[in-house]
Order: sequence, then C-alpha cells, then structure tokens
Amino acid sequence: MSNEIGSVPQPIVPAADYNEKGQVEHVNDVSVTKGHNEMKADAMEAEKMEHQMTVLEAVRAYPMACFWAFIMSFTIIMESYDVFLIGNFIALPAFTQRFGFFDEVTQKWIIATKWQSALQMAGQLGALIGVFLAGPLTSRIGYKWATLVGLMLMNATIFIMFFADSLPVFFVAQLLEGLPWGIFIANAPAYCSEIVPMRLRAPATQVLQMFWAIGSIIVGAVTYSYQKGNLETSAYKIPTALQWMFPTPLAVLMFFAPESPWWLVRKGKLDQAARSVERLGKKNQVNAHETVAMMRRVVELESEDSPNYIELFKGSDLRRTLIVCGIYAAQNLAGNLIANQAVYFFEQAGMSTDTAFALGLITSALQMVFVMLSWILTTYYGRRPIYIYGTLFNVVMLIALGIAASIPESTATRNAQASFGLIVSVIFTFAAAPVSWCVIGETSSIRLRPLTTGIGRACYYIVEIPCIFLASYMLNPTGGDLGGKCGYVWGGTAFICLVTAYFCLPEMKGRSYREIDIMFRRRIPARQFEKTVIGPEEDE
Repeated sequence: MSNEIGSVPQPIVPAADYNEKGQVEHVNDVSVTKGHNEMKADAMEAEKMEHQMTVLEAVRAYPMACFWAFIMSFTIIMESYDVFLIGNFIALPAFTQRFGFFDEVTQKWIIATKWQSALQMAGQLGALIGVFLAGPLTSRIGYKWATLVGLMLMNATIFIMFFADSLPVFFVAQLLEGLPWGIFIANAPAYCSEIVPMRLRAPATQVLQMFWAIGSIIVGAVTYSYQKGNLETSAYKIPTALQWMFPTPLAVLMFFAPESPWWLVRKGKLDQAARSVERLGKKNQVNAHETVAMMRRVVELESEDSPNYIELFKGSDLRRTLIVCGIYAAQNLAGNLIANQAVYFFEQAGMSTDTAFALGLITSALQMVFVMLSWILTTYYGRRPIYIYGTLFNVVMLIALGIAASIPESTATRNAQASFGLIVSVIFTFAAAPVSWCVIGETSSIRLRPLTTGIGRACYYIVEIPCIFLASYMLNPTGGDLGGKCGYVWGGTAFICLVTAYFCLPEMKGRSYREIDIMFRRRIPARQFEKTVIGPEEDE
C-alpha cells in the first residue's frame, strides 16, 4: 500500500509468517522500515533546504507566509490599543473630571489610586482567563477558527466600554475585552512561528512588538488631539469607538488564512497540511511533500497522546514551560510598565499635560522604529546576547532614573527623569521585548505549543496584575509619590531577570524544531546550546 504525503497515512502491513494454527510467528518489517526511511530522507532534505536559505531567499520562497504572519500579528494591536487607551484616560482631563476628584495638594483632577489600578488590571484579568481558554480551544479547532471566535467576541465587548458611564462599568468592560485578548496573545506568536521557515521565525514573531507600538501610536495621536480644551464625553467616547476599526476587517482576512500546517500534521490531516504549505510558499520553490515529511518527523518524535496542561510540567517540557513563563513574566519587571504608563509617568516627572502626551507619542514612534531595527540584530546575532545586553543597559538606565529623582528637584532633574524614562521604554522594545516573542515561539514543543504559549501569557498577567497596583501606587501623588525613584524598584527586578536569563536562556538561532527538541531532551545547559552540534540523521 502506498503511503503518499497527500493522504492520511495508513498502517503498512508487513509480510508475516504463520504457524500451522494460523498465528503470527514472525513479522518481516522491511516495508515498514523502507517507508520510514523514505519519509526521513524527505524530512532531512527539507530541513537542509531551510538551513541553507538566507533571509531574503526565505522571503522570496514564502511570501504569503510573511503576509499571513503580518495579519495574525495585527490582532495584537487591539490589546495594545486598549491598554494604552486606559493608561492615557487616567491622564485625560475630560475623563479625570468626569470620573475623578480634585486633589488640593497637586491642584489637579485625578482618578483615585484604587480605580487607576483596577482599570489597568481589569483587561489583564480577563486576558488571564482568555489564555486558559485559548490553549484547549486552539488545540481542538485550530489557530484560524480560534482567532475568528476571538475577533467576533471583541466586536461585542467594545459595546459595553462605549456605553459605560461609571468606573465599575468600565472595569467590567475591560474585563470582558480581555477574554479575546487572551486568545490573540496566546495564538499569534505560535501561529507566526509555525507558518514561516526557520530564517524568518525571528522577524515573523517580533512583528508582534511592532504592532504593540503601533497601537500605542494610534492611541497617543487620538488622545493627544482630545487632551487639551475638550471636556466633553466625546474626548473618551471617540477613542473608544475607534476600537471597532480592527475586528471585522481582520475577521474577513483571517477567514481566508491557511491553517498552520504543523497543527494539521498533528491532527493527521497531511493532505490539508500539504495544501497549506503550498499556499504559504511559491510552488516552484517549495516542495510540500518534503516539508510535510519534516513536520511529520518532528511530530512523531513527540507523544501521540492528546495534549494537556499536566504534560507542561513533566520531563523536558517542564524546562521549556519555565523558560516561556519566565520570559513572559520578565516583560513586566524590566521597564515595560514605565512604557505602558509613559504619559502618566511624564506628568509625574513634572511635564505639562500637553508635553507629557507629546512625549508619549514620540516614545511610541521611536519604539516602532527600534522594533524594526531589532529584526536585523536578532536574525544575525541571535536571541540570547541581544536579550542579555539589552536588559543590562536598562538596569543601568533605571538606576540612573532613580538617582535623577533623588537629587533636589529642578528643571534639569525633571528633564533627566523624562529622558531616562523615554530611553528605558525605547530600549525595552529594541531588545528584551521583541526577543521575548521569538523565544516564546521557538521554545515550546510543537504538540504542546498552544498550551505553552497560553500558560506562559497567564504568568505574564499573574505578575503584571500586582505590578500594576505597585506601579500606580508608586507614581500616584496620593500613593507612594515616588515619581522617578521607582527606577530603583524596577532596576532591582530587571537585575534579577538579567541574572536568570544568563543562566537559563538558551540560544535557538538557526535551529530547526527537531534540533531544539533533541537538545531539550538531552538537557543541554543553556550556555551550551549554541555550541552543540546535532547531526541531520539524529532523532533522539
């Protein structure tokens, strides 16, 4: 019986010798071995081709894979938009005068500290629930349909926020909007890393950070135009309504997107996987037969059982889960929260509201530029050195921020605090943030990827929620009123992340998923990953 790649594989029945009672006495497994060897040869050829490709050759061979990775990454803009929107609302005069109180000390209208924290953590709490739903949902129905479910849900939840007329309703609206965020953030890095060849994994996943920056730019531009002289409800209603720009067009595009061929191979749908590969690449440059064979080889090395959360904490998958969880959690501990609260931080550093919004917009624009520059660095210099040196630089800048805030206040110290805050925000999106997406997409095993990215993002929210309360308390004049001195706190946490990454973060640049699987199973130390040689014929 033929075992073609375009059909679901059927068991190959070997020749057998029978005794006089009709019982099998001996099995000749030559046909089984032959079929396996042919598949392995095809798989080795496909992997060899991916290793030999340059970045430009990979782009030319897989143009539609780049396009669909771009479209899937665009879903992140909705979480980014809303996170920065709420952060900017806290500094928006129309919003603070409608829902806040007048502080006699600062002579400003402000939102109570507890509500500042609650509004900023509500979406994260909803997303925490969403990521746990995303893993099983995606494992069952695939990345494409799970994302479509999230987009339709997003359309519905925006209505609640638009018609909200009190802080508790805003809290509920943010909580419900967080549910689809969880689906998007769990699926996007996994899908992007699976549909592109090896050389494009870094830029395909790092584009997520670019869309995060674009979301903040849109919010900054919209709220900046309303922050001065407009105390009408339209100042926060219109930015809220603009969220509807994204879900429906994205849903239409995603309806035509190909499913991840890796997910299809896991489900045994080899003919559909081959068609998906053909849709992602150029037929004259991509051998779908060999590419699917490569995927089969990796999938067959893993367990055939249905994936479940318990497996994430067993054997070599435990280490992979801890790396993904750690890299996600570290995003909140190395300067990210200053970036997310940039406008409010600039205000507390002594800038006028107009200047604070302008600086926030400049910060977002610089972030987008530096994310694109990071594609080049990560593609050619790897993940580990960029992450470590970038985090080290931010540790120094955060401590410098704290020192500037400790000196008696003057125009010079205020400007220094604003400058250090801007530098931290930009460098975070140049090094640690985009590299994180790449590591997240590469580290998990193929079979457990939807669950691993989901639980990793859950750790992000579990760490972020208390950090939001802490950040709001430290910055708020009615709370800790630390201002730039919060740099000492975040500098300390960033240093812990730096030390942990030095000992635990492996280098996976230029590695196939088969090689990554083997190195984790062999328990290769993180600092030895780059030097370890894995032969093309090795499976264990």
